[in-house]
Amino acid sequence: MNRRRAATFVAGAVALIPAGWFGWKWITFASDRTPEGAYLRLVTGVNQGKPELLFAYLEDEAQHACYTIRDYRKHAIGLVQRSYPNPERERLIAEYAPYADAPDGADVFALYAHENGWLERLRRDMSGVRRVEIDGERATVETVRKTRYPFRRRPNGIWGLTLFTATLVAEAERAARDAKLIEKTAQDYDRAK
Repeated sequence: MNRRRAATFVAGAVALIPAGWFGWKWITFASDRTPEGAYLRLVTGVNQGKPELLFAYLEDEAQHACYTIRDYRKHAIGLVQRSYPNPERERLIAEYAPYADAPDGADVFALYAHENGWLERLRRDMSGVRRVEIDGERATVETVRKTRYPFRRRPNGIWGLTLFTATLVAEAERAARDAKLIEKTAQDYDRAK
């Protein structure tokens, strides 16, 4: 009987070790108000294969660009549906619909991440944090593999990755130009009717 109790006690203690380790890691996980904490949350999203989880840890300009893309694509689709003839209407709707129908900026980011292979790129390059350099509102996280990730402190104190900002801003500008052109063309089609 004592042997059975001892075995149960040992099995329970062995089961508690991983639970204790996980609890300790959970409690001591770096805050996202540090570059290291933001980076670790990016790693979590990459490891789960969910680019939408990365969205909260992009800098504000990148986040705003995603919403801008969605809004301009939605506006353009409305004009195309109302005024454009087929087959041009179908082509533009097929091209813009995934962005226009995205419920959130995070979903727009996920579309770009999948299209451009950003998750695969991050998965290859991400590793443990070697060092963090902070210079005012900017920071760089250098990994063990010597890859450097640039961050910027956002107004809410959370650090945001700047790696994809230029691409997303360029896409937002392109969406704005496209919407202007579609608006002008829609007016021409309306006049021709």
